[in-house]
Amino acid sequence: MSDKPKPKKCPICGKPRVEQYAPFCSTRCRDRDLAQWFNDGYALPGPPASPDDLDREG
Repeated sequence: MSDKPKPKKCPICGKPRVEQYAPFCSTRCRDRDLAQWFNDGYALPGPPASPDDLDREG
């Protein structure tokens, strides 16, 4: 039995990570992740913030 750790996988496609693009495997997956952020593809659960609340924070 080997004590060697399993290589970590790209969170987008599941292929092995490439150190240059960590934690992704390529620029394609890195760009797909960035597009998710730009298009509100990732969100934390909770009630929506009202515009008044956002004005007070800044």
